[in-house]
Amino acid sequence: MTTVEFQSRHSVEQVEEGKDFAPKFGVDGLLPCITSDAQTGEVLMLGWMNEEALRLTIETGEAHYFSRARQVLWHKGATSGLVQKVIDARVDDDQDAIWLKVDVAGSGASCHVGYRSCFYRSVPVAENAGQPLTFLENQKVFDPGEVYGDAPNPTQL
Repeated sequence: MTTVEFQSRHSVEQVEEGKDFAPKFGVDGLLPCITSDAQTGEVLMLGWMNEEALRLTIETGEAHYFSRARQVLWHKGATSGLVQKVIDARVDDDQDAIWLKVDVAGSGASCHVGYRSCFYRSVPVAENAGQPLTFLENQKVFDPGEVYGDAPNPTQL
């Protein structure tokens, strides 16, 4: 396996127009990662990566994230079997966000709540502002209780 090395950031030109991969992690050491289905383009989730998660994702070709709630590195699908195989990885113009296009093993779900996408509800806007959220997915793809058992909920209330 090839070890990935991130480049130091030297100039705007290098970061925005160059070929050096020089990701900019936030003050918390994290980088936002948008993950979408490689076939449909549907947004599946927004996750966070620290340097180790980003490095492992690139080196293994499978998505790794950093849980802000649990403060741990996690290999997506290690518990559920819903591993995200990276088909394409892109960095934005100033290299402070990553976009992964993935194929998801098993049922194709990526949400720990059991839905296919973490974005399973719509927020009413404009003339519908203030109305309740609308569910876009009416059925869960899997039962989180069966998959995760008594594991702690990875979200933070």
